[in-house]
Amino acid sequence: MTAFAVLFSILAAIAMGAVSPGPSFVLVSRISVASSRTHGLASALGMGVGGALFAALAVLGLTALLMQFEWLYLLLKLLGGAYLVYIAVRIWRGASEPLILSEGRDAAGGISVFRAFLLGLVTQLSNPKTSIVYASIFAALMPPSPPLWLLLALPPMLFCVEAGWYAVVAFAFSGLRARQAYARLKIWIDRGAGAVMGALGFKLMFEAFRTRA
Repeated sequence: MTAFAVLFSILAAIAMGAVSPGPSFVLVSRISVASSRTHGLASALGMGVGGALFAALAVLGLTALLMQFEWLYLLLKLLGGAYLVYIAVRIWRGASEPLILSEGRDAAGGISVFRAFLLGLVTQLSNPKTSIVYASIFAALMPPSPPLWLLLALPPMLFCVEAGWYAVVAFAFSGLRARQAYARLKIWIDRGAGAVMGALGFKLMFEAFRTRA
């Protein structure tokens, strides 16, 4: 397999993982519909930066170490699950608060654009399964002695894949009709999003305890 074929294979595999629903999708869509398109795009950038960091770690071979040290992987599962539960509680508690449709801050959360970026970044990094996916894909597809240009190209290109997909999500959920529908059904949508995030968080922690047992 040529280096270009390896590059496109890795990009395609990561793209398929990115488009599958998960906590990142829930967060970006909820920020986009509850705040503004700018906030949604900021969280998408956070997802992209997180993906680029995972790619850089995979290139350096550091994520392979995570697969070898089970206790570290379990610890990250617990911390990541606890973070998702924390976000779920915040969303659930704010479900009954009113929403003002504007392009600035929203009454439900009042988050800044920078905080939206941080939420996207931390949510991406808090999922230890993402690091394992990156490590597995790189281990399966990378040649024994990859050219330097390939190693340098992967992090920025995977940033484009992750940020590009979540930018699409942000545009889709920040439209006027989507936001008007959200304003009418806010309490149920927020509680549903909180329940999904909480379930994913508890699932991560349960898997950690079950593996440990």
